[in-house]
Amino acid sequence: MNDNVQNDYSALKAHYRFTKEDEAFLLEMKPQIETFADDFLEGFYEFIWNFGKTADFLKDEEVLSRHRGKIRQWYLDLFKGTYDITYFLQLHKIGETHVRLGLPTHYVNAAFNFVRVFTIGKIQKHCNQSETLTERVQAFERILDINLDVLTSSYRQEEMSKYLSLSLTEKTLLTWLKKTSSYFNYLLAGALVIVATFAIGLFGYDVYLLFAGHNDVEEGILTILGSLLILWAAIELIHQEMAHLRGGSFALEGFITLAIAALIRKILIFSLSPAKSVDVLMYGALVLCLGVSYWLITHRSQPSKK
Repeated sequence: MNDNVQNDYSALKAHYRFTKEDEAFLLEMKPQIETFADDFLEGFYEFIWNFGKTADFLKDEEVLSRHRGKIRQWYLDLFKGTYDITYFLQLHKIGETHVRLGLPTHYVNAAFNFVRVFTIGKIQKHCNQSETLTERVQAFERILDINLDVLTSSYRQEEMSKYLSLSLTEKTLLTWLKKTSSYFNYLLAGALVIVATFAIGLFGYDVYLLFAGHNDVEEGILTILGSLLILWAAIELIHQEMAHLRGGSFALEGFITLAIAALIRKILIFSLSPAKSVDVLMYGALVLCLGVSYWLITHRSQPSKK
């Protein structure tokens, strides 16, 4: 259990400058909040279904109904006006449930952003004539940030407990693997720069063959287009690797794109020779397979909506 929440929850409120006046503002707004609680729930579930994997956690109507009731209660409790140890222990329990279910922190943060935008809009609409509109919005933002702090602390605590449970040998090995992985990522980025450099050289060489008369115009133009396609794919892969070094996911589709570009270059060249018809068909089949693989990878990463 988070000691700061359990033993000194008042310190957490003090850090956010959450005062008795804030509690009073929130409690005063509760009757208005209750009038559009159903609208909030409709918008909230429409929003989280866009995550794509929400159905993995809300598997059937019974679970969804129970979850809907809990979300409604949590939302209304934001304006209950009383934020004592019982309230914070309940928040921590919610956080532990999220960790146990394996709910990504990204989903939690994104959902909280929806709650913030939706509710501030409603407060501004219903309290636009109030002289304390700014104070009311600030009170809501403080209690929402406090909620997010408590929920995400469960994730931090879980990560720390896993790390502290490792032996000294396991910790040393984990640290070494992280450093080694980082070095190899930089090595990969450097290798991609070399590939892009060679692609520029290939483009220049194809241009030379065209103007020197070693290739006819049609073959020369198709060869140059193929070289440009490879260069474009290599540059795109470098951009994706840079994103990976900044903490993004590994972009396997970038390598598939480069392979497709290389095969298309071959097809463009072989298409000019009737004797290469079989080779063109084989390369075409490979491009089709890689294209299907690319679609499967990118389609899986796209959000779906129930």
